[in-house]
Amino acid sequence: MIVSQSDITQKIKATSAGAKLPPPTRSMRSAINRTLHTFTRWLHIYSSLLGFMTVLFFSVTGLTLNHPDWFDTGFEQTRDESGTIDASLMAKADGSPDDLGIVEFLRTKHSVTAPLRDFQTDDYQINVAFAGAGYTCDVRIDRETKEYQLTELRLGVVPIINDLHKGRDTGPVWKVVIDVSAIILVVISLTGLMLLCWLRRRWRNGLLTLAAGTVALGVTVWLALP
Repeated sequence: MIVSQSDITQKIKATSAGAKLPPPTRSMRSAINRTLHTFTRWLHIYSSLLGFMTVLFFSVTGLTLNHPDWFDTGFEQTRDESGTIDASLMAKADGSPDDLGIVEFLRTKHSVTAPLRDFQTDDYQINVAFAGAGYTCDVRIDRETKEYQLTELRLGVVPIINDLHKGRDTGPVWKVVIDVSAIILVVISLTGLMLLCWLRRRWRNGLLTLAAGTVALGVTVWLALP
């Protein structure tokens, strides 16, 4: 069969004008399906391995938070100290206290390394609060006498991991860890659900189980919350 130049030109024009290409063949669809399945399985496996310790950590700390009496070690270390703030820190040229100077004085004097949580001033006293995971340090300063009372509280391992679970007084870096952990758990869940769809003999039962678990959770929340 001889193809003329005009036939070739017409085919090129038809293609450039937006002529529909033939639909993908069954073998092409199968290849795409296999590639997607392989990638999803790879992503599920390695995200599960990457997030294994995260899942374990938040599972264990969920128990320690929900049942604090089970894991109460009784460890509690307190420190009470007192002193006097220099007058130059208590009143600057405008009469207001030197906030930064007072905080740095307390850090240096009493080896406080936790982040500053609060600094409040009124006409009679100044309240300074430092806090970290399983740690608090409260300082009350009398503005008239310049004397202060420091109370430090250190708790055990369980309160520390509980604060890490809640992200309370843990700093910006740990908040990023929580966000990344949440994203990993979402990826694990979604890829697991996608892999279920490739199990031809079990995907219906799997989806029914998923629906039953969702309904059970919703009913529990509805009945349990006041």
